[in-house]
Amino acid sequence: MKLNPKGYPIDLNADLGEGGTNDEALLQLITSANIACGGHAGDQSSMQTTVKIALASGVNIGAHPSFPDRENFGRQPMIISDQELSTSLNQQIGSLKAVCSSLGAKLFHVKPHGALYNQAAFSERLGQILINAIKRIDPSLKLMILAASPLVPLARQHGLTVIEEAFADRTYLADGSLAPRTMPGAIIEDDNQSIKQVEQVLANRPLTTLDGSMLQLKADSICLHGDNEHALRFAQKIAEYLKNK
Repeated sequence: MKLNPKGYPIDLNADLGEGGTNDEALLQLITSANIACGGHAGDQSSMQTTVKIALASGVNIGAHPSFPDRENFGRQPMIISDQELSTSLNQQIGSLKAVCSSLGAKLFHVKPHGALYNQAAFSERLGQILINAIKRIDPSLKLMILAASPLVPLARQHGLTVIEEAFADRTYLADGSLAPRTMPGAIIEDDNQSIKQVEQVLANRPLTTLDGSMLQLKADSICLHGDNEHALRFAQKIAEYLKNK
């Protein structure tokens, strides 16, 4: 059963607006875009540019907020008060929502970035801050988050629609978290390994984690990192694979 305009049986998303050179090409292949909105990358100009192309490409538009830490690209845990984080999330998501409104586009979902993504998936405190921020801005916004993580049922309990996400270019640990980028093998660089992981997710077959365990995931969306040097090639191959499913 084909579930979206590009004929894929699952949503294919990428993190964009982060200064990468492949955004426009990726937007022709993916079905959802997570657009940086000032926390780790992105500004008014990049948001406008990316939203315009996403709108023309018929791609679902999502906000991609992070810890307010451009220096570390949002990939380091950050000591920040709950109020500071809440204020930053409101600003980031609100900024992209305003850009969308000005261009006649609709903000569809929110997907946190980097360390915030990884921590909020397992921290009830951070997860609740994220949920509250989304509900304040627009409770109809969907939350895209790590498949099978504790944040999934928490967000649903609070009335949010959740998009459970699996990855085509990252490996996992036994607890379902993403293997840290510092670990050898954490980033998938081989086309065949990436396609195999997508195939396993689609078929609902267990994945072999980096520490040798078997992990069962059920996902609504597959992610590619737009800043991965292999992103465009992976996207082309995955898109071709999905079209033939």
